[in-house]
Amino acid sequence: MGIFTCELNTNCFEQTQTLGRFLGSNANSGDVFLLSGELGAGKTCLTQGILWGLGSDEYVRSPTFVLISKYTARIDLYHMDLYRLDTVEHIEDLGIDEYLEGDGICVIEWAEKGSPLFSEEHLKIQMNFEDETSRNITLTSESKRYKGMISQLQSWA
Repeated sequence: MGIFTCELNTNCFEQTQTLGRFLGSNANSGDVFLLSGELGAGKTCLTQGILWGLGSDEYVRSPTFVLISKYTARIDLYHMDLYRLDTVEHIEDLGIDEYLEGDGICVIEWAEKGSPLFSEEHLKIQMNFEDETSRNITLTSESKRYKGMISQLQSWA
């Protein structure tokens, strides 16, 4: 097993959503996308694209206060935000393991807060500011499950 990685730059929120559409259209039941990045880095924007790629026309809202939002699509999407949770125990209290082991797709913002809870079967997406509109996005996985997806994205880089 190795580490599969791809680094991309997006220059506007539409490009970030296009990346998300690609991820959503290539997603499979049980996929887990772990998003990290500063406030305003585009995590919810990327999630919007993932949902659209799954065939839904709904609009995503940040689940910062509700913690988990469910969207119905080709595969149900569970959008979680761990920003306000202080401990792994608080995250466990959400019943996050039921979502992670389920048939839906989990997109988890501020995933680094729950890192001890995640298996290696995930795609880590790190989003960093380049400037006001540009983002540097690094996708990494140790799971062969995401190897094809990452390989396809390398042609975008």
